[in-house]
Amino acid sequence: MASIFSKIIAGEIPCYKIAENENYLAFLDIFPLRKGHTLVIPKKEIDYIFDLDNETYLGLMSFSKTVAEAIKKAIPCQRISMGVFGLEVPHAHVHLIPMNTMNDVNFDNEKLKLSKEEFEQIAAQIRQYLS
Repeated sequence: MASIFSKIIAGEIPCYKIAENENYLAFLDIFPLRKGHTLVIPKKEIDYIFDLDNETYLGLMSFSKTVAEAIKKAIPCQRISMGVFGLEVPHAHVHLIPMNTMNDVNFDNEKLKLSKEEFEQIAAQIRQYLS
């Protein structure tokens, strides 16, 4: 059964796309901890990140770094945290979260409620820094 991320890749479910190539996709988390909270996924549907073959894993890390650099330029913050969390979606994914304190990446925090326009504006801000 296709995961929600596979449905996003296939265009069956819309997303606020940040970057995409033939192997990876980055898009805004719709339940963000902070503005700019982005998910990066391989297009290959593999549940567990450490089950990815080395080429796909290293490609995911490289693609994530490029996206993180753009987020850092677009969203005021001290750092971009990177984490692999959760069991709710059976598709390997990386969270990139702008942070100023450790509390900014606490998943027990209330999630931001952003409008469609706010998501679109944030995605556009980040995309402008991708080369």
